[in-house]
Amino acid sequence: MKRRKFVKNSGLGAAGIISASLVNSCAEATEKKDAPAAINALKPIVIATWDVPNATAKAWEVLDKGGSALDSVEQGVRMEEADISNQSVGKGGRPDRDGNVTLDACIMDHQGNCGSVVYLQNIVHPVSVARKVMEETPHVMLAGKGAEKFAVEKGFQKENLLTDKSKLEWEKWKETAEYKPIINIENHDTIGMLAIDQAGNLSGACTTSGMAYKIAGRVGDSPIIGAGLFVDNEVGAATATGVGEEVVRTVGSFLIVELMRQGKSPQQACEEGVRRIIEKNKGKLDFQIGFIAINKEGQVGAYCIQPGFTYRTYSSEGHTNTPSMSHIPA
Repeated sequence: MKRRKFVKNSGLGAAGIISASLVNSCAEATEKKDAPAAINALKPIVIATWDVPNATAKAWEVLDKGGSALDSVEQGVRMEEADISNQSVGKGGRPDRDGNVTLDACIMDHQGNCGSVVYLQNIVHPVSVARKVMEETPHVMLAGKGAEKFAVEKGFQKENLLTDKSKLEWEKWKETAEYKPIINIENHDTIGMLAIDQAGNLSGACTTSGMAYKIAGRVGDSPIIGAGLFVDNEVGAATATGVGEEVVRTVGSFLIVELMRQGKSPQQACEEGVRRIIEKNKGKLDFQIGFIAINKEGQVGAYCIQPGFTYRTYSSEGHTNTPSMSHIPA
């Protein structure tokens, strides 16, 4: 297993050093790992899957002004939902095999409140609809046409989510396709985000347009509390990226939070979560799976199988406003 590691100073002096590892293959998945460096009790802080500078900058802006972690993660992932150049989230996302863009998202706050939407069409910001489900209904999850109707009733505007670029790619795919979904064709999918605010409270959000050219009706882990996202304000939070079916089978994000409860660092917990998926697949890995996590003390972790996984962190100490960014090069 070839591994690339990094330790990059944040520009905050003693404020923190961040590290992460990348698995390129599973040939030696049990290789001993070095203990990760930690961000020492930094608050506020936000981390996100992938290198999404606009999203993390927006989330950081909310936190830096004293906003809540919940507002931070919602506003952060909305940036990706609205970015049509990101073909794995929100407007411009790649459609299912029938040509429909269907979106999944969830959100969870420090009190354990959560909301989710699955198979939502024609609405740009599923994460905000999920928050409305959490705050204004007695339910946790709404699906399909019911979720769309609810969104419209709450003032969200219907909009065609299939851009010309994604439509042309879909039409080209149909020419030779066997009508199977394509896994991680962009080596990039779900956007998950976790944050701690100045009050020390945790929240998280996760949003996606799902697997490219999936069978109509397919839903992955992203809108499933405990799979794609889990927050426990006493312990920490985790979110996943990659093939959702694998995360659902292991209840991945809940598992990682529970491992942190047992005393593992976020990095150790993320690595253990990936290891369990490796074991269940008996080394037959032709997909991507990754987790990021943060604990109550502000330590972070990230681990992924498949090259190209990145994560970005913003933090501050005192009145320092210098962002801290870390990523694993593709």
